[in-house]
Amino acid sequence: MMDIVKMSATEIAESVRSKKLSATEVTRAHLERIECINGSINAVVQEFPDEALAAAESVDELISQGKDPGVLCGVPITIKVNVDQIGQATTNGLTIQRNLIAQSDSPVVSNVRLAGGIIVGRTNTPAFSLRWFTKNDLHGQTLNPRDYSITPGGSSGGAAAAVASGMCALGHGTDIAGSIRYPAFACGLHGLRPTLGRIAAYNASGKDRHIGAQLMAVSGPICRTISDIKIGLEAMSVGNKNDPWYVPTPINQGEFPRRAALTIAPDGMPVCREIELALRDAGQRLKDAGWVVDEVSCPPLRPAAKINEELWMTEMRTSADLMVEQEAEADSVFVYEQMKNRVAPLEIEQLLIALQVRAGIIREWQEFLEKYPVLICPVSGELPFLQQEDVRSETAFERIMEAQLTQRALPVLGLPAMAVATGAVGKIPMGVQLVAGRFREDILFSAGADIETAGPKIEIANPV
Repeated sequence: MMDIVKMSATEIAESVRSKKLSATEVTRAHLERIECINGSINAVVQEFPDEALAAAESVDELISQGKDPGVLCGVPITIKVNVDQIGQATTNGLTIQRNLIAQSDSPVVSNVRLAGGIIVGRTNTPAFSLRWFTKNDLHGQTLNPRDYSITPGGSSGGAAAAVASGMCALGHGTDIAGSIRYPAFACGLHGLRPTLGRIAAYNASGKDRHIGAQLMAVSGPICRTISDIKIGLEAMSVGNKNDPWYVPTPINQGEFPRRAALTIAPDGMPVCREIELALRDAGQRLKDAGWVVDEVSCPPLRPAAKINEELWMTEMRTSADLMVEQEAEADSVFVYEQMKNRVAPLEIEQLLIALQVRAGIIREWQEFLEKYPVLICPVSGELPFLQQEDVRSETAFERIMEAQLTQRALPVLGLPAMAVATGAVGKIPMGVQLVAGRFREDILFSAGADIETAGPKIEIANPV
């Protein structure tokens, strides 16, 4: 079992396709891994082993017929509980949605099935997918398999914990304010927030979301290798008529100058010494690989971060006030109140102005990314936070919001960004963030691979 669960998604797909392994034995190994260690960290909160094994047998049957099941041939995958998967509850970490059973798959779920992926479970998220910590009253708390004292991140903390501990080779996450990138950082993994419109999104179990979430919320992969991120994106980005934002465009967009910008403290955000060293180390790795790296200031992020909060909280005030009251989950109530205190709801004129300002910020970033095809910047200004640190006090909450400036700002711009693991400080994971122009995930993969190659291999964690 251990030999199989240590394999990357790319290695598994190649081995199953070449018949060195069967999809069934790969799936059994990961189901055994879930059974052995999930009780220790609580990452997978919905399980259906019979369905997973049936899917694996179907992949093996296709291979026996000489057919290629797809780019994720036999790869074990988890799905976050905030997207629809037929027959499963789309809980979003809420007791009030424990019986919201999906009648169809969301596009990202149908796409990973189409690509030959095997869904082995669904992963935890904080209530309302609201925090950079993963805990709720329905499913409980997820622990970081690399160090129980620190957050696994959020809101895709269950996905990252599952990948880091070898319960799956690829985890599905969603990101509206860092919910892919931050869990990847906290668990010592790579995580991609793709360009808006790259991966189709639609949950038939709920109403369409308002303009803020339509512009900022995306799905993406969390993995242990950059090559796995690439095949994960390839699989997830097949089009779907249910998402009007979907853009059919190839992943490989052509040549680009190997020039990178390094910004240690965007907009003057506080950055701890360990993060600064990791950023400079990543820049040096790119230089050693032949990139030109200039330390410069990037365009502003604070105005974009404010727009993120204004759009998100205006939407939540119209649709979630009553739900927060009904759920009455103490941590999300506290966080929700702190967020409401930071921004007032937008009136129609203010909403129009926010969207107008957004266009100008995006234009400035596009000009910057023409000169520097990739930016190296912090994922967070601090090392992964201690568990539950955001709800300890109002002061702690505000400090965390400041540390997460890049997480909050970049979704407003619709740009692709990727957390890249670079090593660790003791047991504490370390990483950096890469940002590229719209639909230039291929640039992120190129830079990410060069950083990855020059660093330590990501190993799976063995929680006790």
